[in-house]
Amino acid sequence: MTDPDSRIMESGGAFLQAFNCQAAVDDANQIIVAADITNQAPDAGNLAPMLAQVRSNCGPPGNLTADSGYWTSGVEETCAEGGTEAWVAVERRKHWGADTSVTEGPPPEDATPRGRMRHRLRTLDGRRIYSRRKAVVEPVFGQLKEGRGFRRFHLRGLVAATAEWMLVCATHNLLELFRGGVGLGAA
Repeated sequence: MTDPDSRIMESGGAFLQAFNCQAAVDDANQIIVAADITNQAPDAGNLAPMLAQVRSNCGPPGNLTADSGYWTSGVEETCAEGGTEAWVAVERRKHWGADTSVTEGPPPEDATPRGRMRHRLRTLDGRRIYSRRKAVVEPVFGQLKEGRGFRRFHLRGLVAATAEWMLVCATHNLLELFRGGVGLGAA
């Protein structure tokens, strides 16, 4: 164990001494609008703090998509408090095991929070909005890991690793702004 602040976490069938990196990404330019790390493996407790950071940095987003690791029964209420509509997967499924049925209308009156979210995700709007998640946030992590080679922290301790993660996210944003020509246009 090289860092007493990190924790043992499962990743792809292996166990690693690690931190859990979080990033919220805008869907227009793949700019990281909020970032943090934690030494807790489950993502479920990170949705509310990340949403608060997004609201502080950019204002409330209209929609929020997240994978099933972020699901808790209070997700809808947490997001709705600030005018954000949540689209959070309630279960993990392989692509070939996807349910292709489409629902219409409001969810049943007696539906649980999980049932309501499942119903919303199966609507045409739900399918359209949630399908963008993998094209928005996943490429950013791929660019950081594969394109830039960021696979481990060089600094030790939660505070230092957080600072390193923020620097990595800031440089990602600078590259995206440069490549997109944002702010570099002619007068």
